[in-house]
Amino acid sequence: MEDEQDVPLSIEPLRRLARIVLEEERLPHGTEVGIMFVTDETMARYNRRFLGKDGPTDVLALPLAPGGYEASRADSATAGGVPFGLGDIFVAPRFVHRQARDHGSDPEDEISLMITHGLLHLVGYDHESEPEAVVMEERERSLLALVGVERR
Repeated sequence: MEDEQDVPLSIEPLRRLARIVLEEERLPHGTEVGIMFVTDETMARYNRRFLGKDGPTDVLALPLAPGGYEASRADSATAGGVPFGLGDIFVAPRFVHRQARDHGSDPEDEISLMITHGLLHLVGYDHESEPEAVVMEERERSLLALVGVERR
C-alpha cells in the first residue's frame, strides 16, 4: 500500500481487509496487489488515461494480465515460488469521503468498500448488468461483514 495523498487513513485495517478478501476469494499465498491512495487530481489523470473518462472517480482496478485473472496462471506462478501479480487498485480518499457524506455513510467504511470493490474487479467480478451487480454487491456485503463493516 502506498499513500500519496493527505487524507488521514488507518492503513493496517485496510491491509488486513485486503488479505481477507484475497484469502476468501481463494487466491494463492504469494498473490500481490498494489493499492495506492491518490489525490483527486491524480485519479482524474488515471481515469482519463485508462478509461477515457473525465474527472476523478472513487476507485480504479487495473489487472496486470490481459483478459483478467486466471486461477491456473496464479497457481503455477506461486507454485514455483514466484509472487503472482494480480493488479493495482487506485483509491481517491478525498473523493470517497465526499461520496460517503452524500450517501450518509461512514468515510472509513466507504474506503473499505472501495478496496473490496477493486479487489473483486481484479478477480473477475463486474457490474455491467443488473444480475452481475447483484452478485458483486452480495459478495462485497459478505466480505465486509467479516471485518465488521456494513455495506451501504
